[in-house]
Amino acid sequence: MTRSIYAAKPWTALLSEVQRGPVHPAETVVHAFRDAVGRAPDHPALAYFDGRLSYRETDELSDSVAGHLAAEGLRHGDRVAIMLQNTPHFVLALLGAWKAGATVVPLNPMYKSGEVGHVLKDAGVTALICSDRAWASYLRDTAEAAPGVSIAVTACELDLQSTDDPRVLGFERLPAPGPGDRQADLVTVARRGLAAPEGRELTASDVALISYTSGTSGTPKGALNSHGNIMVNAERQRTGHPIAEGAAYFALAPLFHITGMVCQLATCIANAGTLVLVYRFEASVVLEAFAEHRPAYTVGPSTAFMALAAHPGVTREHFASFEVISSGGAPLPPALVEKFRAGLGPYIRNGYGLTECTAPCAAVPPEHEAPVDPVSGTLSVGLPGPDSVVRIIDEKGDDVPFGEQGEIAVRGPQVVSGYWNLPEATEAAFPGGELRTGDIGFMDAAGWLYVVDRKKDMINASGFKVWPREVEDVLYTHPAVREAAVVGVPDSYRGETVRAYVSLRPGAEADPGELSAYCEERLAAYKYPREVEILKELPKTASGKILRRELRSPR
Repeated sequence: MTRSIYAAKPWTALLSEVQRGPVHPAETVVHAFRDAVGRAPDHPALAYFDGRLSYRETDELSDSVAGHLAAEGLRHGDRVAIMLQNTPHFVLALLGAWKAGATVVPLNPMYKSGEVGHVLKDAGVTALICSDRAWASYLRDTAEAAPGVSIAVTACELDLQSTDDPRVLGFERLPAPGPGDRQADLVTVARRGLAAPEGRELTASDVALISYTSGTSGTPKGALNSHGNIMVNAERQRTGHPIAEGAAYFALAPLFHITGMVCQLATCIANAGTLVLVYRFEASVVLEAFAEHRPAYTVGPSTAFMALAAHPGVTREHFASFEVISSGGAPLPPALVEKFRAGLGPYIRNGYGLTECTAPCAAVPPEHEAPVDPVSGTLSVGLPGPDSVVRIIDEKGDDVPFGEQGEIAVRGPQVVSGYWNLPEATEAAFPGGELRTGDIGFMDAAGWLYVVDRKKDMINASGFKVWPREVEDVLYTHPAVREAAVVGVPDSYRGETVRAYVSLRPGAEADPGELSAYCEERLAAYKYPREVEILKELPKTASGKILRRELRSPR
């Protein structure tokens, strides 16, 4: 068999000696957490508005959650679904479930009953931990309809050493569960002082998460992220972006999303840092938290940075404490990077990863800035790590030369073993253990990786290929455009034609004809959008990824 041209890992020449060196991650996230407890027991582990929990307190409270789950009948290897926002309750539930020997199934709090029901049944969930309001409004009925869900714990996400801050939730708290109620209250359980069950230690090979893909195309599948997958990426993140031990990490990405789980939570724990939480993204609240907590690191989608940059009260001082700001989960236009740096100071470091490779498999190191491809104008997503082999392949799975486009394939210790109970889908997506991402990209001879677009999103206009990202990047250079998404729509003459959806920056004005003409001046005739629609907001997932699928649907 011919040796892959990518096996030489040319990107390692651009990595520092520390970044190229071996890492020695903790066995599991719980092992890393207990190590942090030993090193810094009184250091704040969690900060939530006015509330603080030290590593010692977080350890004791999560022990009691684990003890409760075990007492209720949870067994080693059972699945615990967690459906909470970015609050301390999520972290206590997560650590408690792992300490009880369980596998966690993170759920998007935006899911409706049918979506939750599918996951509960598909994953064979035994315990559900969710907000009290979601339980009262629809999750009680959903859980009762799912065979196997025998344990329920609910949380009032206001009530944990935090004031009833109106910025957190806009509604009244519900009464705590009383005698005869099926569910227990998470804070009550956590404060009961129970011991974690013995003999339930997890290992690197144990499945930490069944992470259901976002479902932007088809039925969500559960990726099997092991503790080893998580910790090798967290340790690479910690050593590759060196930040002082104990620093504050701001949870901009949702913790239920693999980016938030690995790059924020697990990396913060490995560094004995303070994880700053603000329930969910709201630009004014996030900026206030930046000013109060002075975080050193955050990661989020480009759409979040667009919203922060557009806020009327934003200043350079809000970002003065940051040592590293990373972006992932949604395309990062070069124009946004430059506008953000010029206006607010920080350089946003691009990154690339999927749920199936446990968040990042490429990133821009602190010593470098991402190059922009001179032909396509695409911003590089960074360099792969030293443990990974990233290839660009053709339809047969063979290498294509450096600089040529093909599907991105990833092999490394962060790649999951497959999908939960889907052997055929696993074989198709992971032939020989290599992840076929479905993303189209290319790599230059130095090892910089570029993502062009999703394979399924390519537009065929009169036989010409049009990648939405290329058109979107041009739209982002227009001073009035805040967000952009491009899709192909049926056309009786061309087969498909290019349609753009945009939202405008606050106070900016532009009409569809102006935006179409702007692109026509900068793109080939078959690429520019003949149709432009201006929306107040573009539809997004909870992690900030724009949903092209919804834009393709008849409106």
